[in-house]
Amino acid sequence: MDARGLVRSVRVVGAVRGLRAVRSAWRGWRTDVRGLPRGGRERARMPGEVVGAEPRPGGGVVRFERSSLRVRVTAGGVVFCGWDGAAPEPSYALVGSYPQADARAVLEPDKDGGWRVVSERVLVTVTRLGAVEVRTPGGVVLRRDLPPRWWEPVDGGADGGSGGARGRWAQRSEVPADARFYGLGGRSPGPRLRDGSYRLWNASPGAPPGSSGPGHDARSLTAPVLWVVADAGSHLVFHDNSWDGLVTLLEGLEGAGSGHDRPGRCETRMSGGPLRYWVLTGAPSRVMQGWRTLTGSPVVPPRWALGHQHALWGAEGEAGVRRVVAGYTGRGLPLRAVQLGAGHQRRCRGFTVDSGRFPDLPALASALREDGVRLVSVVEPAVRARAGEPVYDAGLAGDVFVRDARGVPVRGAGRTGGVVFPDFTAPRTRAWWGGLYAERLERGFAGFCHEMDGPVSLTAFGDPTLPRSARHDLDSRGGDHREAHNVYALQMARAAFEGLRGLRPRERPFLLAGSGWAGSQRYGGTFTDQGAAGWAGLRAALAQVIGLGLCGVPYCGTDAGGTAGPPPSPELYLRWFQLAAYLPLFRTRSTPEGGRREPWEFGPEVLEHARAALRERERLLPYFVTLARLAHRSGAPYVRPLWWGAPKDRTLRECEDAFLLGDALLVAPVLEAGVTRRAVRLPRGRWYDTVTEEAYEGPGQVVVEAPPARIPVLARAGAVLPVTGPGGGIELEVWAPPHGRTGGGVVIADPGDGWGRAEPERFSVRLLGREAVVAREGDSETGYPVRVRGTAG
Repeated sequence: MDARGLVRSVRVVGAVRGLRAVRSAWRGWRTDVRGLPRGGRERARMPGEVVGAEPRPGGGVVRFERSSLRVRVTAGGVVFCGWDGAAPEPSYALVGSYPQADARAVLEPDKDGGWRVVSERVLVTVTRLGAVEVRTPGGVVLRRDLPPRWWEPVDGGADGGSGGARGRWAQRSEVPADARFYGLGGRSPGPRLRDGSYRLWNASPGAPPGSSGPGHDARSLTAPVLWVVADAGSHLVFHDNSWDGLVTLLEGLEGAGSGHDRPGRCETRMSGGPLRYWVLTGAPSRVMQGWRTLTGSPVVPPRWALGHQHALWGAEGEAGVRRVVAGYTGRGLPLRAVQLGAGHQRRCRGFTVDSGRFPDLPALASALREDGVRLVSVVEPAVRARAGEPVYDAGLAGDVFVRDARGVPVRGAGRTGGVVFPDFTAPRTRAWWGGLYAERLERGFAGFCHEMDGPVSLTAFGDPTLPRSARHDLDSRGGDHREAHNVYALQMARAAFEGLRGLRPRERPFLLAGSGWAGSQRYGGTFTDQGAAGWAGLRAALAQVIGLGLCGVPYCGTDAGGTAGPPPSPELYLRWFQLAAYLPLFRTRSTPEGGRREPWEFGPEVLEHARAALRERERLLPYFVTLARLAHRSGAPYVRPLWWGAPKDRTLRECEDAFLLGDALLVAPVLEAGVTRRAVRLPRGRWYDTVTEEAYEGPGQVVVEAPPARIPVLARAGAVLPVTGPGGGIELEVWAPPHGRTGGGVVIADPGDGWGRAEPERFSVRLLGREAVVAREGDSETGYPVRVRGTAG
């Protein structure tokens, strides 16, 4: 950055903080110069020809002239491939024991000198030059991974990570010509991923464009989890490697070049670490069940966290909090939680409270809880580096901070000045950090939101995170920030979750994280980036929620109205609010920069329609509780793309402006200004407008009303939804099936905010004449009031 750039940075963030950011950037650059190996000569390597194979459980090891490949098929039909001795573990993504191998899978010679692993659910072939094909049992190719290429340092250099090759590597893959790509974390262009490059490096919120290197759409939660959906079948591929990487996608063309198809292409490049990956095939529900088995069940949020939440900066003090809560309750607007940002702390220092603004925070929290409102605290990883600060002093004594190559704690710049960062990849750090939440619980907080957990170090230039050479424990393996960056927030969430389970063993922790990686669902949820303002930001938020759900993080949402840029127009705020009311995390946020975001700030018409959206959310709470429990059991996200139940329907694969909420509802938000009617693409079957009860037949496209008062929501014929009845208990809302068809649904009642197991109740519905008859599995009584809607016939 030139001198003018430095001056401009100082003007933007203020003189003191700007100079601090300049020093931080310079210090990080100097640390990397000293701590990272200098670039040198590299040697390219490919596997060469096959020289033999060795059978092992689930498959075997295929040996080449210059490499080896381990192929293993699990009992559930999941494929693992590991090059150069890369094993499934150690891994921050996986949980529990390694999946059992398929005892019936057989390694046998294939034509042309290759090998293949034959199993009941999947067929894997390895050519004599190292290409790997994953096929259906009938032999249809789902993906073809070409022989990988490594670039390794000739004169020593940094280790590329444990359990794999040293140096960087690239792998190109081919998929069917009609395939469409999804996933890679929360991505704004989408949810279908267009041709281009996507960086696998968690970007810091507010990072200037271009500061995070090549590739577009860098986000704060990325993951090398890619969905491929085609007529031949669906599959998910997960490259278990947390290093900086780049995925380049190119959709195929059918009938390209003399009538031949051009396959879709994907290239994955990693700057280091092992080349190992998993492939999960089958229907989307089966794929997500396998993903849950590999990476852990999504945690079930407390019931109150499925209601509306409002976030404040915190500097408003107790009076400001009470004023906002009174604004909601006085206007008949349901509110379940208030989040306090760093402004409620003493000079933004973690695990403190500004006693001037909040003289008795526990009493405030207790009073709010009596009205059904919980307090949620923001927590940031940066620790003020000054002697006398209790957290800093305790951290130094316990040797828990990230250090440089010389063994000195790495310093960065934060809200509070010079800061250091805990190394959450060390068990002792996680145990220490988890214990700090006792102070937050004593203050009356019921949940926690991690922010700036990328981690973020304010800089005037370069990447606003820790130096690449910063040393991490990596659970005793040792390594640097190149490997630890993407899993930093994941391990911070782990530390908090495990600490809270020990502190309050009878309560399920509530955690939100701004960043994360594969496996984040084990500890909590997340929220979308707010990089774009306006209608583009609304569309991007929807794309991110769908993408995150497909990557296994189902509890997520967007701040209604956004937080980037100036306050939204009343119309934009309302349409954003209406969308957010149907997302798992339903939150609004007021910030010093973005202004107020309470519904009454946008006029009486917006207030009236927002009240209707809030009340509908409260009515649907039993359905959201059921979806949360089902996600825990099956891995299936609450919010699903329209192709979820019919991945071979190409028109549904192209649809990006609507989504399924569970199996029962189709939500079609308004994503453009001035829209009062919109087209909706319907999956197969009958669908009812939930307001007018007009019936539509799919598959096909229909035009429905979308007045300012609501967005279109349609119910699947035959659906049985648990909703809040007039008396406050659960009522079954049944949508009549067509004649000759049956329907059904699942209800999982909330057992409380503890760890009690909730058993699903299954219901069926059929027509008897023109009357819909509802039955509960294994019982002659339904157990709940029933309300039938829609046209019977």
